[in-house]
Amino acid sequence: MRLLIAEDDPRLLKTLVHIFESNKFAVDGVNNGEDAFAYASSEEYDGLVLDIMMPGLSGIQVLQKLRKANVTTPVLLLTARTEVEQRVEGLDAGADDYLPKPFVTSELLARTRAMLRRKDNYVPDLLTYGDVVLNRSTWQLVYDGNGRILSGREFQIMEMLMQRPETIVPTEQLMAHIWGWDSNVEISVVWVHISNLRKKINELLAPVEIRFVRGAGYLLERKNDL
Repeated sequence: MRLLIAEDDPRLLKTLVHIFESNKFAVDGVNNGEDAFAYASSEEYDGLVLDIMMPGLSGIQVLQKLRKANVTTPVLLLTARTEVEQRVEGLDAGADDYLPKPFVTSELLARTRAMLRRKDNYVPDLLTYGDVVLNRSTWQLVYDGNGRILSGREFQIMEMLMQRPETIVPTEQLMAHIWGWDSNVEISVVWVHISNLRKKINELLAPVEIRFVRGAGYLLERKNDL
């Protein structure tokens, strides 16, 4: 899952990015409303976490512009406890939830997961393809009762492939969705993570494989379909 975090306090933004990345989310962070709207307009994100009080456009103004542009990405608003009117305005503008500051990490993650479950294209905690299961709560890839824990990037790649099995996911899309627009990551890094994923799939003796299609990208398919 990929999130956009918009928060003008640099320390809090850094903390939020760390929290979500530590919990296997791919994250982009911005510190103002204009950038938040520009990034969110790409519709590359599964969810948005917006601070209400930001320079330029407020979180609510960003939300209003996105909904006017028919961007339906779910939104969690971060608010000060005194911003009651703004919370109501935000919910009326199309926010899915709000969380007052200060907050505890467990509630932030729980509310984010709940927000993502309300997506139109809701992705369950267990993604399955054939008899292979990706557990989004434990970050394990499981087959026939055996499991392997995936690293953050491995998990994010496998999640994308299992959301659209037997469909080619372009390499550029993997890089943009997982590492972000502004990343200078080399394509060789993607190859390394794909290689590690293949090893874990083979260790499980799972009847699936990640295949590279030259000039196109990667896809997950059953071995007996080859």
